Amino acid sequence: MMLALLGNSSQSNFFRQPAAAMAAAAFLALSGAVGAADRAASSYVPEVGQEGKDVVWVPTPQPLVEKMLDMAKATPRDYLIDLGSGDGRTVITAAKRGIRAHGIEYNPEMVELARRNASAAGVSQRATFANADLFDTDLSRASVITLFLLPTINEKLRPRLLELKPGTRVVSNTFPMGDWQPDEQATITQDCQGWCTALLWIVPAKVEGSWKLGGQELKLTQQYQRISGTLASTQIADASLRGDEISFTVNGVRYRGKVNGKTMQGTRSGAAPAAWTAVRN
Repeated sequence: MMLALLGNSSQSNFFRQPAAAMAAAAFLALSGAVGAADRAASSYVPEVGQEGKDVVWVPTPQPLVEKMLDMAKATPRDYLIDLGSGDGRTVITAAKRGIRAHGIEYNPEMVELARRNASAAGVSQRATFANADLFDTDLSRASVITLFLLPTINEKLRPRLLELKPGTRVVSNTFPMGDWQPDEQATITQDCQGWCTALLWIVPAKVEGSWKLGGQELKLTQQYQRISGTLASTQIADASLRGDEISFTVNGVRYRGKVNGKTMQGTRSGAAPAAWTAVRN
């Protein structure tokens, strides 16, 4: 029947005109709805203390953001991931320093707000954001991780952080990582009224076990970045592990080197300075 009606021009015009009007009205209504949604999104203002998936939202004070990046010694060679990025301030501040930075945020309205803030700051190319769960996020690309999360969440993340490349820097606003003690801690007092302490961890290389060093056994025990052990039957002293950099003293000889998987290489000081290599047994 429709084909017959379309064959008659007067009847066709009669049906086409209301259809066109209806289509135009629908388009205007849809445009209005989209415009209203855009205006609502652009006017979104988060409230301090509002509920989130795992934590309430409290922004990191800007002076502490700067301090956290300073402690991490973040440079344009780094890739930073901010876990729970909120309004985007840490990611945006990093991007202003020339650092590629990526924020993970569960609240989609926060993600859009952060993107608008990055655009307004002119750093959208370096500052990106994802609406995602931080526990489902691949962190392997990061050389710097920043976070402002509760201790229980930090501890839940800790095993994954310890699997990152040795030397990766992890910086937390205020909250610790359980028994993994920070490598550095700093509190700022100027222009900061609350949440003013930054804690830095450097992911340590895995060195626990037996190594062969110059025909002798180097036996190491490890808890995070704290190490102890023996070379042959002699206790090592002043042992230090910072990322992939290891050092210790045996009988007055200072060994310094870098860990690279199953090998360690470096130099030793003393009466006869020389290179040294250790291979995992």
